[in-house]
Amino acid sequence: MKYCVLIMDGAAGLPIPERQGKTCLQLARTPYLDSLARAGTVGLAKMVPDGMEPDSSVACMSIFGYDPQKYYRGRAPIEAKSLGIEANSGEVLFRCNLVTVQDGKMVSHSAGSISSEEGRELIAAVSRELGRENIVFYPGISYRNILKIKGQPQTARAVCTPPHDIPGKAIADYLPRGEGSELLNDLITRSQKVLQAHPVNRARVAKGKLPANSIWLFWGSGEIPPMPSFEQVYGKSAAVTSGVALLQGLGKMSGMRLLEIPGVTDGLDNDYAAQIKGGLAALADNDLVIVHIEAPDEAGHSGSVKDKIAAIEMIDKYVVSELGKWQYKDLRALVTPDHPTPISTRTHNSDAVPFLLWGKGVNSNRAARLTEAEAKKTGLVIDPGWQIMRKLIGE
Repeated sequence: MKYCVLIMDGAAGLPIPERQGKTCLQLARTPYLDSLARAGTVGLAKMVPDGMEPDSSVACMSIFGYDPQKYYRGRAPIEAKSLGIEANSGEVLFRCNLVTVQDGKMVSHSAGSISSEEGRELIAAVSRELGRENIVFYPGISYRNILKIKGQPQTARAVCTPPHDIPGKAIADYLPRGEGSELLNDLITRSQKVLQAHPVNRARVAKGKLPANSIWLFWGSGEIPPMPSFEQVYGKSAAVTSGVALLQGLGKMSGMRLLEIPGVTDGLDNDYAAQIKGGLAALADNDLVIVHIEAPDEAGHSGSVKDKIAAIEMIDKYVVSELGKWQYKDLRALVTPDHPTPISTRTHNSDAVPFLLWGKGVNSNRAARLTEAEAKKTGLVIDPGWQIMRKLIGE
C-alpha cells in the first residue's frame, strides 16, 4: 500500500456574510475533490489540542501523526532544524519576520510576500548592523528568518505576538513584553533604521510594493523537541515536499526524506503540477509522501477571498486530479487543512477541520464535498487529531 497526505494549509475557514454565508471551501469549484469525497470518508479532525496555540507547527505535527502535547516545544526550533541550526544550552531561537509597519500599524506580516532573494539581502544588512557574537541572524525562506540569542535565556520568557495575528493593529500594543523583552524590542526598533533606506526597499517602493521596514520577533524557544522517526513509530518510510521551512523542519525531526522539487513556493505562484508529480514519484522509494501547500493560508492572512478560492481551485485542478490518475490500485490518500485561516480574522483558530480519506479500503460515508458543513453533517470526529495518521494507514 502507498499513501499520500495532502495538506491544504489554512484552507478551512468561517462563513463569509458577504458571500451568502459560505466559506472559501464551499465557494471554490472543486470537481476532483467532490468526486473523491463522494467515494471516500469525510469528517472533522481536531488538529490543535485545547489550550495550545492554533499554529501550523502544532496542527501539522498532528497530521504527521505525533501528539503535540507530548512533542511540541515551540515553532522557531522546528524551522531552525530545517536550516541546520541547533540550540545549545542557554541559547534561544526566535522566528524573525520581515514585516511592513506603516503609521504605527502592522500592514503586512510578510512584507508583501517578499522574495527569498530580497529577504536574504535585507537580513544580511540587519546582521551587519545588529549582529554580535551572541546575536546571530540566519536567512530563511521569503519573509521567514531565524534569530539566535546566546547567553540570555530569559528572552524565551518574553510574551510575543505573531504579526499575522494583528493585521491593521497598532504595533505598540503588541510589542514583546515582560521578562526578557527589552533586548527584543531594542532589536526591532534598531532594525527599522537599518531597513528604512535600504536599496531593496527603495526599489520595492518604486515598483509599488510594500517595503520590509522592520523585523518582528516571536515564537521564542530554546529547545528542539526530540521525536522518534516516522518509520520507528509507523513502520513506513516517508518523504515530504513543502515550500516552507516549518514542514521541512518537521520532516527532518521525523526522519523523512526532504524532496527538492523546482517551482515549489509558499504562494499562488507555486508549481502545483510539478509538486504533486514529484511527490507521487517519490512513492517509488517511499511508502508515504506528505505534500504541503501553503498558498491558501497566505491568502487567508492577506484577507483575500479571491486568492484563497484561487489557491483551493488550483490545488483541485492540478494536485487532486493527479490522485485520481494513480496508475496502481494500492493508493490511499488523506486530504485536509491543518487549521482554519478565516478571511474575517486573517489569522488561525483552533476549530476542527474537514478531512477526506480516499482510496483502497476506504468506504463512502455519503458526503458530497470536502467542506466544513459537509464534514459536520457526517458526525465523524477524530479527536485528538494526531490519531488520523493511524486511521490513514489502517493500524
